[in-house]
Amino acid sequence: MVTPDNMPAEGGGQRGPLFDRNGVPGASSTPVDMDAAIVLLGAGVTAITHPLLYVKLLIQVGHEPLAPTVGTTMFGRKVLYLPGFFSYARYIIKVDGKSGLFRGLSPRVVSSTISTMVRSKVKQAVPMEDAEHVSNRDDLKTSLRKVVKETSHEMVVQCLSRIATHPFHVISVRCMAQFVGREVKYRGLFSCIAKIFQEEGVAGFFVGLVPHVLGEVIFLWCCNLLAHFINTYAVDDNFSQAPAVRSYTKFVMGIAVSVLTYPFMLVADLMAVNNCGLAAGLPPNSPIFKSWVHCWRHLSVQGQLFRGSSFFFRRVPVAVTALE
Repeated sequence: MVTPDNMPAEGGGQRGPLFDRNGVPGASSTPVDMDAAIVLLGAGVTAITHPLLYVKLLIQVGHEPLAPTVGTTMFGRKVLYLPGFFSYARYIIKVDGKSGLFRGLSPRVVSSTISTMVRSKVKQAVPMEDAEHVSNRDDLKTSLRKVVKETSHEMVVQCLSRIATHPFHVISVRCMAQFVGREVKYRGLFSCIAKIFQEEGVAGFFVGLVPHVLGEVIFLWCCNLLAHFINTYAVDDNFSQAPAVRSYTKFVMGIAVSVLTYPFMLVADLMAVNNCGLAAGLPPNSPIFKSWVHCWRHLSVQGQLFRGSSFFFRRVPVAVTALE
């Protein structure tokens, strides 16, 4: 999934040495400048979007500090609406001030930076051949083979990036989840690392990694294969706007598939908090899960596999008579 934390680190051109044979820097240093620009861009996007992810995380762990309000659907049915993003954000500002919206930001910025570096290094070590567009149905086997090869390469890059950055994801999630119980257990980045290592060992940095990786791998394969088959069978080469349509197919498929794979991200975030000493991951706020599969089954039974997937119009189904 394309997020600020896994933003591609492609420089757009062929990578070469930093210096020429005489040791003089030249035009070949452009990729380094491009990587630096991508790091800065990723950090900026991460900072801007952090309040959104912060509110989503609190909703994911089930923290609902504001009472629902009575509303009416377009069909005249009365329902209870849970607070949306803006109401939730105003509540956080009321409790912690405006700076409170950026709790847990620094680990995410570090994660974004490391992700960019890992992707850049992996793509240098294992370069991918330039892709050639194949649209003729007679070449379906050839084009499908190319899509599989490209997706496999992208999967390796994504998995390595996720493994390298997941410890910082865990730290960020726990820093944000402290809002629920008003704890101060996780503060600075280095103190968080020491605390997790002391209490849980190395395994503590990788809780929730399996569902996170599974979700991203399923997302990549479904998105790329669906886009390929749609571009091959549904888009006619004789159509004048075919290139434009094909350019947006993967984007649209990404949105659709991300909805289906959301439960993996939810389970990963819940496992990162579960039973770590914070109120958000302990009863009565949350059961103690034995594994991510146990967590998935619990959410499925409760009908909460998509909790936090929406920022607006979050409804609590109730009987009409209960509101009258």
